[in-house]
Amino acid sequence: MPPTDASTDTGTGPHPRPGGEAEDTLDLRLPDDLIAQFTAGGAVVPGAPGDSRPHTGATELDLLDTVAAWGPATTPIGDFHLIPVDIERDLPLVARWMNDPAVAAFWELEGPESVTADHLHAQLDGDGRSVPCLGVLDGTPMSYFEIYRADLDLLARHYPARPHDTGIHLLVGGVTDRGRGIGTTLLRAVADLVLDHRPRCTRVIAEPDVRNTPSVSAFLGAGFRFSAEVELPDKRAALMVRDRTLRHVL
Repeated sequence: MPPTDASTDTGTGPHPRPGGEAEDTLDLRLPDDLIAQFTAGGAVVPGAPGDSRPHTGATELDLLDTVAAWGPATTPIGDFHLIPVDIERDLPLVARWMNDPAVAAFWELEGPESVTADHLHAQLDGDGRSVPCLGVLDGTPMSYFEIYRADLDLLARHYPARPHDTGIHLLVGGVTDRGRGIGTTLLRAVADLVLDHRPRCTRVIAEPDVRNTPSVSAFLGAGFRFSAEVELPDKRAALMVRDRTLRHVL
């Protein structure tokens, strides 16, 4: 049964293809207009036209402004950090969370550790448009986030995306951390981190299942507004938006 916990946004996982396989955003080519924005200043985008250098698979283009360097956020429940996932260190923990029935109902990544490993590798070995992170509260890993470029995601085909729109996927790992408003607090903290460290980003985006009323409520409590219902390949989603211009009002 889908979770009924307002503080647990397990409904904003990746979009599965029909049949259950996660639809990967990392094989999309960067749009020509985005490439033009970066090359206008003389930069060369790896793999773009005009780049004749040999490539090792690593990109020199940081699409999310160095999530690893964002530092802590002080929240009412403690100091919170986003720590990019290290597969060797973090895979057992993340895989265990993915096998929680409440999480699996939305993320569809239950099964052996290899299932979670494939999902993480797709991001870590990609071009950096999605960064998987542990959410660490007062030194304890207790949640999983994906910070991603919504304007470069398949989601952008389903809503009027703006350049640098940044998306959030979240799950709260421990049952004891659910049902106490923690998810709402973390959503606000992470949205603030995005807006503080990504000056070109004007909006933070999320797309929980429209039927997951507790999840939608958690976003509303975190300063997001309901923008629209959008039909995605696997669900009808509530498009939730946190605007930079309204961040100190909502």
